Parts: sequence; structure tokens; C-alpha cells
Amino acid sequence: MKKIVIIVLAVVVVGALVIANLLKEDKGLEVTTENIEKGTVIKKVTGSGQIEPAVEVKISANVSGKIIALHAKEGDFVKKGQLLVELERDQYRASLQRAESALLAAIANEKKAASDLERAKKLFKQKLVSDADYEATEASFEAQQSNRLQMEASRDEAAEQLRKTRLYTTMDGVVTKLNKEQGEMAIGATFQEDVIMIVSDLSVMESVIEVDENEVVSISLNDTADVELDAFPDTTFKGIVTEIANSAITKGLGTQEQVTNFEVTVTIQNADARFRPGMSTTVDVYTERDENVLRVPIQSVTMREKKRLEKKKNIEDKADESAEETSDYEMKKDEMVEVVFVVNGGEALAKPVKLGISDDSHYAVLSGLEEGDKVITGPFRAISKTLKSGDLVTIKEGEKHVN
Repeated sequence: MKKIVIIVLAVVVVGALVIANLLKEDKGLEVTTENIEKGTVIKKVTGSGQIEPAVEVKISANVSGKIIALHAKEGDFVKKGQLLVELERDQYRASLQRAESALLAAIANEKKAASDLERAKKLFKQKLVSDADYEATEASFEAQQSNRLQMEASRDEAAEQLRKTRLYTTMDGVVTKLNKEQGEMAIGATFQEDVIMIVSDLSVMESVIEVDENEVVSISLNDTADVELDAFPDTTFKGIVTEIANSAITKGLGTQEQVTNFEVTVTIQNADARFRPGMSTTVDVYTERDENVLRVPIQSVTMREKKRLEKKKNIEDKADESAEETSDYEMKKDEMVEVVFVVNGGEALAKPVKLGISDDSHYAVLSGLEEGDKVITGPFRAISKTLKSGDLVTIKEGEKHVN
């Protein structure tokens, strides 16, 4: 008997639970929302790179020789015209002496030839020398004159070579790199630099970043930018775009990982004296700005097939007049359309939208929504995959709307 009573009670409890569930009102999916309001949307392009001086001079030798003196070390401030490097001069001084000696001999020979020519002229007028002898004397003078000019050029060249054994800076700046030490050889070359040191003007610094080919087209000269350096956390420096490369930098050519970037130079306007060439930077270049426009959170925008929107309770009949403005977005039924879900009478209503530029958090809305619409911002999985127009929803209690 007791066993029967227990069974009966169990059946009653289960039945009560079933009836309670049947009578329980389906409140739908719990969602978070945000009210559509007007604001500012700023489009930006982000790139990473390094700090470089706007102006730097590479100090290299045009003649070969051993470095016998360095008058600046890395980190030193130097003034324009200051002597920085001395090379061994003995061989170049000897070359100059040889050239000067050869020039003196050439001058003496030219004088003798000039005297011979003067005498030949007088004798020729008196018809005491033949035409051939006179022309030979004249040619000898011209040859000695040409030789003297060659010796002068050799003397000047030797003097210039000697002068190049001392290297001076051509601007005020800081020695940012020293590649050689005293006693090392400097390999002088006309078409290939053997850099001894680099002098940089650290008063004007630039951030050179690489930007993807799809984004560089939206950047223009004089666009403003925010520059962040790894070495200066929580500090943002202002910059302006001063140069956009015309030639690309291609990495992984011919592979699936091929990437094509362009260099963009951003001059930093409030550079810190502690900046050093080579520091890593991340730069946000602001390319477009829309003010006082309707904004929708990025996470609220998703894609749905046109035919799926039409299946569920005929969304076109439910959408207000603002939805008609999306006629430019009308597509074939088997194609995708951008939509956001708004809460309308306890239901999720999918609205096709036309979007403008975006920033990190919002899209600018060109059409499809009105100020005050309550758009669904979460949960992400529901928005991106499972949520359908007409589904029941409830707004999460205690949520704070971010405007």
C-alpha cells in the first residue's frame, strides 16, 4: 500500500511539472541591447614600424686609409663643420709633393718652349728659319703648355685626395651609430659607401610604417595620426602623414603568404628627446571622419540570406519606412544582406542596413535605422548564427546602455 502511495505522488509531481511548463510563458532569448544615437565615427588605418630621424647623414670616406683618430663617439652632439674622423695622410701628402714637383718641371719646360718660340718668330720674320722649323717650335710650345695644364690637374687631384683624409659633419646632430674604431681601415669608394658613423638630427623624428595595399589608397598626405611607442606605454604622440611610397614592398613573392605593403611616413609633432632610432611604433592614421551620424555597434551587424528574412513573418511588412531607404541594398533572394536585430514588442526584428565608415567600435549608419532604435548587441553566437527575425527575446535585467 505504501509503495502505491509513493508511485501516485511521483506521478502527481511529474504531472504538475509538465503542466507548469506548458503554462509557463516562453520569455525567449535573453539579450543585451544598445540604443541607437548620433555621434562621431572616425575611420583609421593602423600600421607598425620604427622610429627614424627625418634627416641623417652617413659619414664615409672617399679615399682608403687607416683611421688614426675619431673625434666623436656614439651619443655625442656635434656641430656643423666639426672634424669627426682623420685618416692616415702620409701617402696622400707624398702624392701631392710629387704632383707639385712635376708641375714645377712642366712650368720650366713651358717657359723654355715659350722662349724658343719667341726667337723662332723673330728669325722667321727675317726668313732665317724655314716654315717647317718654325711650326715644329710652335708645336713644341703647345705640347709643353698642355703638359703644364695636366700637371696642374694632377696637383689639384692630389690635394683633393689629401683633403678627403679629414671628414667633417655637414649639420648639427647626434652621432647615432659608430661602425668603426680607431686603427680600422676605411675603404674609400665612389659608388659604394663604407659608413664610418651616422649623424642624425633627432629634433625631427618620423615613424615609417608598412600599410596593406588595400588600405594605403585611403591615406592622403597631411592626414593626422596617433603614434604609440613600445618604450613609452600609455603615451600617445601626435603625427601627420608627410610621405606615401609609390613602390611596393612584397614579401613571400610567389607563395600563398605573399603580402604587398607600402611604406607611409608619419612625422611626429611632439617628439620626446628620449626617442632613439629603431624604436618600435604602432600608428593609427585617421583617414575619414563623420560627425553627428547614427552609429550602430560593430558586434550588432551580421549577414543573413535575403530569402531567410522573407520567410519569417514577412519582415518587409514589419519594417518601418526607414527600411525602404535600403532599396539600394535589395539583392537576389539567395544572396546575403547586412542586417541588425532590433527589439520590437518582445521580438527580434531583422532590419537590412546600409553602412558607412567604421571605427574600432561602431559603424556609421546611412539608412535602415532610426535614432532611438534598440539594437541587440549580444550574445554574439545568437546574432551571428541562430537568431531569426520574429524570435522572442527579453532584455537582460540591469544592463547599462552604452551610448
